[in-house]
Amino acid sequence: MGVLNGGGDCPGLNAVIRAVVRKGIDRYGHAIVGYRDGWRGPLENSFEDLTIESTRGILPRGGTILGTSRTNPFSREGGAETIRDNLRSLNVDALIAIGGEDTLGAAAKLHADHDLPIVGVPKTIDNDLGGTDMTFGFDTAVHVATQAIDRLHTTAESHNRVMVVEVMGRHAGWIALHSGLAGGADVILVPERPFDIEEVCRLIQRRHARGRFFSIVVVAEGATPVEGTMEVMTGAEDEFGHARLGGIGQRLEREIEGRTGYETRATVLGHTQRGGTPTAFDRVLATRLGVAAIDAVEERRWGAMAALKGAAIELVPLSDAVAELRTVPESEYEVAETFFG
Repeated sequence: MGVLNGGGDCPGLNAVIRAVVRKGIDRYGHAIVGYRDGWRGPLENSFEDLTIESTRGILPRGGTILGTSRTNPFSREGGAETIRDNLRSLNVDALIAIGGEDTLGAAAKLHADHDLPIVGVPKTIDNDLGGTDMTFGFDTAVHVATQAIDRLHTTAESHNRVMVVEVMGRHAGWIALHSGLAGGADVILVPERPFDIEEVCRLIQRRHARGRFFSIVVVAEGATPVEGTMEVMTGAEDEFGHARLGGIGQRLEREIEGRTGYETRATVLGHTQRGGTPTAFDRVLATRLGVAAIDAVEERRWGAMAALKGAAIELVPLSDAVAELRTVPESEYEVAETFFG
């Protein structure tokens, strides 16, 4: 059988790979190949043999030993047929795909339209995949972002500054919401709710009027202003047609300082959020998902995805993961609003 991971790297990926290899070999007697660099691996037949020895010691390591990419198999002519032929050339009877919206979207299409035997494992630090209550990597990202906010508090207070902290979150503001709440942010901006820059400035000014001369603003990279109220920037697109985001933090820095007169600085956490050692929670969740995925392969549950439902790991249709994004509900954002300004 084969295993691959695509999209952005994520703390906990190696824990999934280790679990798949360990139970796949010890319990079921499988020979396992790891495809390199996401969907590029089965497209180009780039792989390595995975053994118990080769996966020892990887549990606490961030990133992925298989490498990753944002390759879209359907952006290449005959991509699905090439993947089928390459799987057959290695006698690969099943494939476990670990990834987010794009990687699992491709997996769902390869299974539904081309009848490939695929099982999915949800992965994204943004925590925005449907079909599961939480994805591994999210807890680590929130932990890193919260630590950064804690450190920025001391600088903000020492210099009487407004600190804008830009975190990841293209379509969903889970990282911004949880790290902002945990870090005591004074304003949290998420993609689910377009923000009014005047209201942001009013909250900061109200805080100053109360004698607190510094503020922390946490903003998700995908947050947008109410139309016509503030200029926004967009970048180039990746293979799946997503704009490369970034820049909302710096734009807010200029807008807030220009409108309030308060010294403002922006910090973009960027890739630090998904790098480094996974938390204990993410290691355990990733391990449980990996074990469930290899069990699903043994049961020939093609088109299924291992998912966290409450405290249990269950199998759900792979299509559920990409049917719709899991976004921050209004009720949870209202909890955070209690502490704004």
